[in-house]
Amino acid sequence: MPDVLAPDLRIVFVGINPGRVSAAAKAHFANPRNDFWRLLHAARLTSRLYEPHEQFTLLDERIGVTNAAYRTTPGSGYLRRADFAGAAERLERIAGGLHPGWLAFVGKEAYRGAFGTRADLGLQAKTLAETKLFVLPSTSPANAAVPWDERLGWFRELAGRASGLPERTAVRALLVDERGRVLLFRYGNPYGSWWITPGGGQMPGEDDEETLRRELREECGLHEVSIGPLVAEWGSWGIDEPGFGSGISRMYLVRVPSFELEAGPDLREEGSLEERWFAPDELGTLLTRPADLAEILSRASDS
Repeated sequence: MPDVLAPDLRIVFVGINPGRVSAAAKAHFANPRNDFWRLLHAARLTSRLYEPHEQFTLLDERIGVTNAAYRTTPGSGYLRRADFAGAAERLERIAGGLHPGWLAFVGKEAYRGAFGTRADLGLQAKTLAETKLFVLPSTSPANAAVPWDERLGWFRELAGRASGLPERTAVRALLVDERGRVLLFRYGNPYGSWWITPGGGQMPGEDDEETLRRELREECGLHEVSIGPLVAEWGSWGIDEPGFGSGISRMYLVRVPSFELEAGPDLREEGSLEERWFAPDELGTLLTRPADLAEILSRASDS
């Protein structure tokens, strides 16, 4: 299996070893059921969806690929400790000689095979020369028990961290009407869709209230609202928002009479695909950002 390497790459992905499909194709992650290439694109690590046979074109995106072990097996469970002999030293040579920004291990077992120690997912304290280390969930079909959205979250975090871009502050409204319903907007891409509350990025010089009032005017046509307490605050990683690699979001409770969105700015131009009011018991069936929106509403309603 050929390595895909060059000097000064953003990220080198480290798989565990070639499976039979990849070995036959002489291409990394060639099993069509493996989500590696789709996750790269969904996390915006690549500008388009690549096919395994295009692996050397990844170098144009400053991305490389190698493996912790080179022996082909039907599955990683067939590997032995001897298959990883010299892996740590080889990765150290890659880090010291080619200077990638990151080594990203595709699966905990790839990291354990190379270094002989278990690791949690995410950023590692260990570095190799100036190269940072990150552990991702396995993208193998054998790891199908880990949901797509969870795996994508880790790829998005890597994308955000590797970008070196600044943090964005967003302010959002948990808009609740007299029937206890919540207004949500649906956003999406070719890999799925999700629901979020109204709101957006903070402009320079604004405080949270000014941001929220501006966003509610622009998105909902609301001009007179009473801003309630802060009900949630969370951080996120990713490069979905141009110019930013991470974000901090704050959400405030805003109680309003039920209304229909007024004619105003075209929300389709803003990226919203759909706007709807949801009863509290409907939230559990939705993919929301943040994921615990139903719990946030429950706490806010009890306070």
